[in-house]
Amino acid sequence: MLSILGLGRHRHAYLYGSSLQGLDRPHHDAQTEGMKRILAPLFAIGFLAASSVAQAALPMGATAPEFSTKGAKAGKEVDFDLKQALKRGPVVLYFYPKAFTQGCTLEAHAFAEATPEFAELGATVVGMSADDLPTLKKFSTEACRDKFAVAVATPKIIKEYDVPLARDGKPQGMADRVSYVIDQSGKVVFIHSDLDYRDHVKMTLAAVKVLAKKRP
Repeated sequence: MLSILGLGRHRHAYLYGSSLQGLDRPHHDAQTEGMKRILAPLFAIGFLAASSVAQAALPMGATAPEFSTKGAKAGKEVDFDLKQALKRGPVVLYFYPKAFTQGCTLEAHAFAEATPEFAELGATVVGMSADDLPTLKKFSTEACRDKFAVAVATPKIIKEYDVPLARDGKPQGMADRVSYVIDQSGKVVFIHSDLDYRDHVKMTLAAVKVLAKKRP
């Protein structure tokens, strides 16, 4: 259960557009500081680039699959359509395993705190899980603090975004913890895949800042 709670196995992060590699996130503080020193020039270069463990997400530069689904914000049902959202700016689409587990709740708190900064950069944040709509309505208020929408990741969406969570090769009927940044052209420009929730917000925010600097 530790992995679902957000304290489990390390996966991988991708940044698009640089030839630099080897960005697997270490968990110790000293190593984390070293990673920050590596990431800083990457973000300064501009777009997003690549490390690799076993790939379990869309390829970098892929066109994000379009979808519409039901969701909730501030306890109320909403419709979410990716194509419509991209007309307003980039979209941070973050998949998480299960509402009200420890890691997913703390991740939602972190995204809620950062929502104003994402909004200033023109980005929309949407959480995606296989939870049902009543659960998401409650989660959108208690964990997301009415700041951003969470939406139903149907089996089709989970398959198309290649984010099924599995244990020993067996599907668990929920999404893995994977964050995408999708630019306004619909291209995937950033991926962070890690069941440890702690870096998803800061890394997606850094990627969105890079996008903002590249606007004419």
